[in-house]
Amino acid sequence: MSSQAKTSRPHDRRTRLVAISAMFAALALIFSYIEVLVPIPVPVPGIKLGLANLVIIIAIYRMGFRYSFTINMVRIVAAGLLFSGVFGMIYSLAGGILSIIVMYLLYRTDKFSMIGVSMAGGVCHNLGQLITAVVLLQNTGILSYFPVLLFSGLISGILIGILAYIIEKRLPAFTD
Repeated sequence: MSSQAKTSRPHDRRTRLVAISAMFAALALIFSYIEVLVPIPVPVPGIKLGLANLVIIIAIYRMGFRYSFTINMVRIVAAGLLFSGVFGMIYSLAGGILSIIVMYLLYRTDKFSMIGVSMAGGVCHNLGQLITAVVLLQNTGILSYFPVLLFSGLISGILIGILAYIIEKRLPAFTD
């Protein structure tokens, strides 16, 4: 192998990861749009299945924190601008940042399955949004929604975690 081929390998890997990140961000944005089109009929605001989190969990496991965080932020900002507006984006940013940090930290411990990581992400996403609502609306009465949001985060986290596990096992390697 020539010395030029050896030196271009890290660049090739980085280029491939950036391209995959762009595809993942687009896929997560599509999943966000699907959730806008097909809302879950429940009386508590903010409950969603979290389809975009499917992409984020796989990105954490395959690409690491930096890429998965970037994919998540691009998806949240784009979805906010396209579908939910500034306040929706603020709530999603709070939930998204808290959930991805917690998911990555749990993933790094090697003590949690992908389903457990996803469950924690679902709960933390709802918790981040709830805390943001309390701060923005200056109303602690909103915390009464927490039991419902906890339960919905656990259920959606389990479902998304199972799907992520099945899909991740079937994906080919991203890099050489």
